[in-house]
Amino acid sequence: MKKSGIIYLLAVSLLLSACASNKQKQRTITISGAFALYPLVVTWAEKYKEENPRVRFNISGGGAGKGMADALAGAVDLGMVSRSIAQEEISRGAWCVGLTIDAVVPTISVRNPHLNQILTRGLTREEFSAIFLKESITSWNKLLGIPGNDGITVYCRADACGAAETWANYLGGKQENIKGVGIFGDPGLAEAVANDPLGIGFNNTIFAFDIKTGKKRSGVEVVPIDVNGNGQLDSTENFYTSLDLILKAISDGSYPSPPARELYFVSRGKPEKKATINFIRWCLTEGQKYVREAGYVPLNHEKINQYLKLLE
Repeated sequence: MKKSGIIYLLAVSLLLSACASNKQKQRTITISGAFALYPLVVTWAEKYKEENPRVRFNISGGGAGKGMADALAGAVDLGMVSRSIAQEEISRGAWCVGLTIDAVVPTISVRNPHLNQILTRGLTREEFSAIFLKESITSWNKLLGIPGNDGITVYCRADACGAAETWANYLGGKQENIKGVGIFGDPGLAEAVANDPLGIGFNNTIFAFDIKTGKKRSGVEVVPIDVNGNGQLDSTENFYTSLDLILKAISDGSYPSPPARELYFVSRGKPEKKATINFIRWCLTEGQKYVREAGYVPLNHEKINQYLKLLE
């Protein structure tokens, strides 16, 4: 073989070796689960890739139930979960780290015929429970103490999800106790409520409000919670006009917890992949600066330090 041919083969061999090496250095992090956390994790992944171009992400929604199931089965590196982690799940090997805070809010259509009265008085936890769990209040007229029979159509989530479990927990039950028409996913539930003047449902804040405008999503109105149960919405309970106001209320505790809660990454045991640990650490440090603009509440320093210790 001629010398030029040998040099060519060596060059090709080196090139292929370099490509293989680069491919090996690439890391893919797979994530699935809660719709509540999905928009923030997508934002984090985009920002993280700018600093770490060799890391790739495969992110999918599907609900907190799917995130937990996928994580415990080892089908993904991280599950997104938007509810408290059950002791049974911890016993099965669930390892979790908190990331941010948001809330579930009750929603109705802007075309509800009793909208002004509902927004003026709000609903108490007991009234929400009578609508969603007990079915002892089945019409808007009965709720408001006025003549007529405008029946309430309850919408809930068809998929196992943190939003439904968190909302039900606030009302004194579990997701399976909620009575109503099952709808898949946060976007679908918001659309169903918006299209039904007599409907009521619930959404994570990021799906009840428009992140770009800070206003409520088209067709959706948030039902105020009459926290002190005095039959009217006091000024200290009135923080639903914009995303900024409700995030502030979640942050300072004016909005009840639940339905305000932490959102988590979950895995089967502490993640073994260095790329996964590095990403979680970044989310808890540099990534926190993107939390507020993405429509969530950042963790305080005490919580961040608590979760960082779990990565050591």
